[in-house]
Amino acid sequence: MIDPDGNQIGILPIEKALAAASEFGLDLVEVSPTARPPVCKIMDYGRYKYEQTKKQHEARKKQTTFQVKEIKVRPKTGDHDLQTKLGHIKKFLGRKDKVKVTVMFRGREITLSQRGRDLLQRIAEEVEDIAVIEQAPKFEGRTMVMVLAPK
Repeated sequence: MIDPDGNQIGILPIEKALAAASEFGLDLVEVSPTARPPVCKIMDYGRYKYEQTKKQHEARKKQTTFQVKEIKVRPKTGDHDLQTKLGHIKKFLGRKDKVKVTVMFRGREITLSQRGRDLLQRIAEEVEDIAVIEQAPKFEGRTMVMVLAPK
């Protein structure tokens, strides 16, 4: 058994431990039930539970969450449209989201695969100061995909 100050009292029967806890005006809490003999501590159980929830809340607050946003372009996307898409990509990366850039090929456009690769390379160069390429451009059926992550 451990007292409220953290000093070890020793091994006591349950009745004496409960009496000691009530003497302090606190609760007897089993800290380590699997130990032999089990370890109990005299403490304010309500305060202990409150501190545990505070710790969990702080840990959750420090966790970073992100989403994967998708931007779709075509191999024949114009310069102005591409600049608009780049603005969206920069906004998403600024919010610490990952961005999946997809080049879609329709019909005979599949023969323009090099143009699609060049387009993705151009996008990567435009955002290289704020992003890293997490997944290099690769084909998935009739689409070419690249994933960018914020630095």
